[in-house]
Amino acid sequence: MRHLELHILQSVPVACLNRDDFGSPKTAVFGNAPRARVSSQCWKRAIRKLMAEESPQRFAGHRTRLFLEPLRDRLAQRGLSPEDARQGAEKLGEALAKLDDKSPARVKTLFFCSPKELDDLAAAYAETRDPKKAIKTLGKKLPGDAADIALFGRMVASDHTLTLEGAAMFSHALSTHRMSNEIDFFSAVDDLKQEDAEDAGAGMAGTLEFNSATYYRFAALNLDMLEDARHLGGLSPEERREVVRMFVRATLTAMPAARHNSMHAATLPFFVLAVVREKGHPVQLVNAFEEPVWTRGGLAGESRRKLEEEYTRLASTWGMEAAAECRMPDMPLAQLLDRVTQYVR
Repeated sequence: MRHLELHILQSVPVACLNRDDFGSPKTAVFGNAPRARVSSQCWKRAIRKLMAEESPQRFAGHRTRLFLEPLRDRLAQRGLSPEDARQGAEKLGEALAKLDDKSPARVKTLFFCSPKELDDLAAAYAETRDPKKAIKTLGKKLPGDAADIALFGRMVASDHTLTLEGAAMFSHALSTHRMSNEIDFFSAVDDLKQEDAEDAGAGMAGTLEFNSATYYRFAALNLDMLEDARHLGGLSPEERREVVRMFVRATLTAMPAARHNSMHAATLPFFVLAVVREKGHPVQLVNAFEEPVWTRGGLAGESRRKLEEEYTRLASTWGMEAAAECRMPDMPLAQLLDRVTQYVR
């Protein structure tokens, strides 16, 4: 498998980037030590949103339960009566994701689709009036506005022909060091309350959990998979290179948006190791931190040292050959993007 690996070190200040069901920052135990954690799903969504913002014509996919109305409108545009368009949208929705009994405007499960796919689905149904035949049109080739579906994949339980393995792979981000969540006590003043009021004091008070951490993040991209017809085989090599450029840039710069108004913690990585391999499978370097980093000073320098040490050890022990190695900040982002996209065909 020809692939690209991204090994990322990033320090984040006071934040709650990814919450659990109790509202606390997510954690994990690794190397017998508690670590800060951000789920792969959380960071992937931030990356998807940033790519869609920078190139909406290429990354137009949406995961949604609310595709019935836009599908109905597309059917109406193809000459179906309002009632036939409504029934057609519902038949397609039932076949794709099951209609929600509680709300006729949505389906039960999220469906990842692009506007061009909805156009093709409506056109096929308008011609055949058969939802199963119409849905088959989606399983052959992704349209040009669905690069995000090619990268992140799609699972459709009701029709496995639409399920698509994503070319991108992500691990959960883990802190390189031992970490314990902390509690922030906050209070808010009532602006209109008089200072001498009988119930003087805060208008509201509460607590929030937070942490701060230096994270090891890992992402990889199957470059061979991008070229097949069901992924981005319909694009030219130049277009695929541009998709990979945007993916790498977004992966390095996107940040989860949780509590971004009260705990704005957007930072950029302080170190990136990008590796292109012509064969094998992606291997992450998280075992560099199985023994947690500990220093009397900052964590960045020691985290980078341990990451480089683990990379050298794996390369020499297992004979892992790299077609290209790029490091930031040793080289600027533009140069790194130029170098790794040379291997996109």
